[in-house]
Amino acid sequence: YNFSAESPELFRNAINDFVVSGLKHLIIDLRGNPGGYLEAAVQTSSYFLPEGKVVVSEKQGKSEEVVNHRSQGIAAVPVDTKIVVMIDGGSASASEIMAGALKDHGVAKIVGEKSFGKGSVQQLISLPDGSSLKVTIAKWFSPSGVNISESGIKPDITVAMSTTTPKGPDGKPVDTQLQRALEVVKTGK
Repeated sequence: YNFSAESPELFRNAINDFVVSGLKHLIIDLRGNPGGYLEAAVQTSSYFLPEGKVVVSEKQGKSEEVVNHRSQGIAAVPVDTKIVVMIDGGSASASEIMAGALKDHGVAKIVGEKSFGKGSVQQLISLPDGSSLKVTIAKWFSPSGVNISESGIKPDITVAMSTTTPKGPDGKPVDTQLQRALEVVKTGK
């Protein structure tokens, strides 16, 4: 649901279960995920990327000094695994970092709607009168150079969330984005 301090360990446990299962199709649902810690996004992305690959670039200050955050190369997911990441307008910050990294490195197809576009680092400055000022001190860019704040992450396959909930043959609601993600992970199209 977010990228908290506990997320890397929880993700490691889930990935270990996935690898042991022997399955070759994986869907990561980041819809409605508002993000969280940069470090959690980098570590989680490291399960899919070789060591040293850029997960996200951070441009800091007026001079736009670039700091690259790189994969730790955990690479626990078998390379022949078909991966889809689902995003929507509620996917922001750290979830956009992970989706952008997996998309740009060709590891996963992205299905859903354009993400929110929260690709900035902010710092809270306390003022003498007791008030505070939040200032953007850096911006995040995907490995291919997409300014996450300006563009968000655009899906490879756009599937709008239905404004009405279609019902399946069993009368239960159908998640059209998930259905499309299942098709993509199985067929690659």
